[in-house]
Amino acid sequence: MALRLFPIGRVSQLKASSAASPLAQRICPYQKPSTCLRCFASQTSETSTKTERSNSPSSGTSSASSTNTSNSPSTAPPDWEEDPDFNISAFSQLPHANFGVNQHIIINNEFKEALRQILWQFRAPIRYAFAYGSGVFPQTAQSSGGKSSIHPSPNPAITKAQHGNGKMIDMIFGVSHTQHWHSLNLHQHRDHYSAIGSLGSAVVSNVQDRFGSGVYFNPYITVNGTLIKYGVVNLDTLCRDLSEWDTLYLAGRLQKPVKILRDDPRVRLANQINLISALRTALLLLPPQFTEHQLYSTLAGISYMGDPRMSLPTENRQKVSNIVSSQITNFRNLYAPLVENLPNVTFKDPRCSNPKWAEDPDTDASLVQDMDPVKRGNMVRRLPKSFREKLYFQYQSKFQIPQLDFNKMMEESSDEDPTRIKRRQGGKFDQRIAGEETLPDEVAGVIKKTIGWSSTAQSFKSFFTAGIGRSWRYVAEKGAKWREGRTKQREKAPDQSQEKTDSSKPES
Repeated sequence: MALRLFPIGRVSQLKASSAASPLAQRICPYQKPSTCLRCFASQTSETSTKTERSNSPSSGTSSASSTNTSNSPSTAPPDWEEDPDFNISAFSQLPHANFGVNQHIIINNEFKEALRQILWQFRAPIRYAFAYGSGVFPQTAQSSGGKSSIHPSPNPAITKAQHGNGKMIDMIFGVSHTQHWHSLNLHQHRDHYSAIGSLGSAVVSNVQDRFGSGVYFNPYITVNGTLIKYGVVNLDTLCRDLSEWDTLYLAGRLQKPVKILRDDPRVRLANQINLISALRTALLLLPPQFTEHQLYSTLAGISYMGDPRMSLPTENRQKVSNIVSSQITNFRNLYAPLVENLPNVTFKDPRCSNPKWAEDPDTDASLVQDMDPVKRGNMVRRLPKSFREKLYFQYQSKFQIPQLDFNKMMEESSDEDPTRIKRRQGGKFDQRIAGEETLPDEVAGVIKKTIGWSSTAQSFKSFFTAGIGRSWRYVAEKGAKWREGRTKQREKAPDQSQEKTDSSKPES
């Protein structure tokens, strides 16, 4: 299938020259690299991605690979999902030169460097890192002059990016060897850990890997004068969750815009699978016609389905809406290239012909999807392995399929095909599932089950890993956010009621 192109206007934010790169000129059939999404990805990869790689512990290999791949084809093989190689060690081994460049969200350069400087304060090797949450991407309209005392002595770029409204910055560190990493970090930063740290790195790593979602959080830590919360995860655990959705804990966080501070080829490959899987899941939950805001709200809401915090007075009920409304252009840069490459969904809005539409936060473009059971069956078949199996079990019970017949179907649809002769195409069972009117409810049910137990276990574990004092502080702050969101919702209710009343009045 030929790649469809549409305008995008974020190129002006790049530090690179306004002149198009040779690669962009070569791959753009319209010879308009400044307004082509695919060329935007090319320029981003040649400016931002090289910088990201230079901050990686394996920067020597990565730098060499970036040079080698600059002349390689920029079109991904159509079957790259069929046989992803998670044993890669260099960016040159990715399906193509600009693969996954959509994951690199552009933020202020000074702010980005301030966040990267935090990483250099850890002697233990960090292979992959990203910053996320409202401390990096504001979720509501910001006004200057807010409380900044949360950071003892922050970098001016952080104060400026947060508009003076000091917020703790959330980070995730991907590491190769959990126990070794904690051993080094305990020696350097014993004060980052609760009483569990006194038991040694072996106990800390066992608590991390065997309980909850495989993440060990240290909240309310001051580094470089900035208050942060960082979670440590093994790269194998991270890649497995991204590609199979066994917990959706970290996969869900990476389905929303994050700022990658240190990249890794394996994680980039797994996360691209995660993003396209999230897009397919959202399409299974949506009607034939929908808007960008509905799509991105569905995508952002996946990670909150089943999260116990959303059913308790510890989270703002308007969080998903706030995230999407304030970051719609970031969501667009993250998912629009994937939408353009799926055969059964497309943008259908005349506003998309405007070269500046992609950078306009007020544009809420319309999309349409093909509801053909065959195509939707293919989407079901291509859902992440662990998640898909749970959905299959749901429908085995609903369709009352005998266990022997069901086992045979599972064997035939197994991803474990060393010959790679079989393609991951939906069979009759997948098409039957895709044709069910209850599919959105069943998919939502599987999401809630997947996230529910992992989030509950992780929250329970955090009381011990963070310590009682820090845990209660976290709960108190979340409760304050819940009350703030509830107050704003009540304030909006009379205005919305008045608007409905006015709209119902007959015209004179």
